[in-house]
Amino acid sequence: MSRHRLRQVVEHSWYGRPLTLLRPLAGLFGAVVALRRVAYNRGWLRSQRLSAPVIVVGNIAAGGSGKTPFTLWLVKLLQDHGYRPAVLSRGYGAQAGLRPLRVAPDGDAAVCGDEPLLIAQRTGAPVYIDADRARAGRAAIADAQANVLVCDDGLQYYRLRRDIEIALVDGERRVGNGQLLPAGPLREPVSRLAEVDFVVLKGHGEAGETVMRFSDFRLRRLCDGVEFAPAAFAGRTIHAVAGIAAPSSFFTELRRLGMSVIEHPLPDHHPIGPRDLHFGDDLPVVMTEKDAVKCPAFADPRYHALSFTVDLDAAFAAQLLERLTHGQETARHPGMSPV
Repeated sequence: MSRHRLRQVVEHSWYGRPLTLLRPLAGLFGAVVALRRVAYNRGWLRSQRLSAPVIVVGNIAAGGSGKTPFTLWLVKLLQDHGYRPAVLSRGYGAQAGLRPLRVAPDGDAAVCGDEPLLIAQRTGAPVYIDADRARAGRAAIADAQANVLVCDDGLQYYRLRRDIEIALVDGERRVGNGQLLPAGPLREPVSRLAEVDFVVLKGHGEAGETVMRFSDFRLRRLCDGVEFAPAAFAGRTIHAVAGIAAPSSFFTELRRLGMSVIEHPLPDHHPIGPRDLHFGDDLPVVMTEKDAVKCPAFADPRYHALSFTVDLDAAFAAQLLERLTHGQETARHPGMSPV
């Protein structure tokens, strides 16, 4: 069995029956996770407190849960209410180099990573990449005068104390089979969701749950930035390219918008080049915004990005801002339940 096929089998089991042979490894992984949390709670491992409040955005499951769209929404919310937010990112896929690195909006995704570049372009907020998120936070406070820090994909980054924890969950897949890695998709036990300040469901939810939905879809032609309604491609066959953790959701959305989709899934954070987009015909190519930031150097009129508006309940936004206002009064060590 090829490595790719093995990965498909394992990931398929995450949302069905767990593979029995992986259960012992999941038990070992769970023991390591529990020991690490105890070490931070008891001070055996050091966590750092910064002078600005920290909002952590993350998830407990591997795979796409909408963290980047939510982060874009959150940064704009903070900006609209007079805050000076900065985003801290590990910079997955970025080239090695001097850290912390402030992401230039006109930068190269190969240098800084696709998600940090997208966030910098869409929000105008300072974005810093560094595996040491506390060091990045200190740079953001000193150099950009940030007065609130958004730690992207940082739920398990316990070296940094946090004032607010927000967990994103895929509304359809939820927590899969409920097992820890590698038998299931979970980085931490399901019980971890009871400890965070807010749980946000992507796409679907039940009554009483906070749901993030997407609306006002637009297509943007990469070569000149012209935007138009997806209805222009309704009934047409297009190539759909998605180098994200859950590409099926992207393909489903394009079909819902009326397109006939030829699927081209790529690994998450794949460094897209011209060869990845050459399909031997003149059909339109539609990709995610995260993929599009890697294509400006070779974009042609066939290439398009799908953008959308993030919708969240106003009551949730109000609760989040209220929590931020009083957050430092109840700040906690990483891994501890909220006060």
